[in-house]
Amino acid sequence: MAFLAKVKKGFGTTFGFFADSWAELKKVRWPSRKELTSYSIVVLMTVVAVTIYFWLLDIGISELVQLIV
Repeated sequence: MAFLAKVKKGFGTTFGFFADSWAELKKVRWPSRKELTSYSIVVLMTVVAVTIYFWLLDIGISELVQLIV
């Protein structure tokens, strides 16, 4: 009997977790379409800038290694 009580309690806490998670998601202020678009553009431009930076850094280090070797 003790085992079944532990199993029932475990499922109760699992269902409670999902219920609490759903309640927290209802409290979230979701961005509007305009905000989401502007945030996405900022993220994409940042990714492109960082990619170009590391690409140039990689080329510079490669050239330096070629000069040494």
